[in-house]
Amino acid sequence: MAHPFVSLTPGTLLAPVPAVMVSCALPGQKPNIVTIAWAGTINSDPPMCSISVRKERFSHDIIRDSGEFVINLCGQEQLKGMDFCGVKSGRDTDKFAACGFAPVPVPGFTAPAVGECPLYLACRVTSVQELGSHDLFLGKVEQMGVRPDLIDEAGRIDFGKARLVAYNHGNYYALGEALGFFGYSVAAPDVLERRMKQLKSGK
Repeated sequence: MAHPFVSLTPGTLLAPVPAVMVSCALPGQKPNIVTIAWAGTINSDPPMCSISVRKERFSHDIIRDSGEFVINLCGQEQLKGMDFCGVKSGRDTDKFAACGFAPVPVPGFTAPAVGECPLYLACRVTSVQELGSHDLFLGKVEQMGVRPDLIDEAGRIDFGKARLVAYNHGNYYALGEALGFFGYSVAAPDVLERRMKQLKSGK
């Protein structure tokens, strides 16, 4: 039997990944935004996230020296601004002003959240690991915020309304049709039917 795959040079093939804006700041200085695709959840208890940032990025030293960062999840409405924040440098551009984004204070943090984004996770840096092209910042999630209009009548976050975007090898994509939920492969028929109806309706 022929091998079912074509062998490729090792690289960052993992996709899709979240496309996020990471805001950061030092006391007394203007806040900055860097667009990050290398971000992820790394632990549940305590809740922790990671971001990988190139050393030459303006935000790298701000995050290292402040010991904090705020991950702002992006909806389709923020996509153009998010792309702008990925190609422009905070060394010579006030990205909040250029994009018309509002810096919203986060309790206990110098770094603000991006007011227009659907949700944010404010993280305290617990460690930094030098990897090569990037440094990996591990952070404990200490604050989270969500736009009030995304909370449904049951008090749950309606992620469908957030219209989140993903990044896939140089291109941005809208999240598509809901296909299932965690545990759907073993769910009882009545549970499966009810939950899938909820997913399809966006509730």
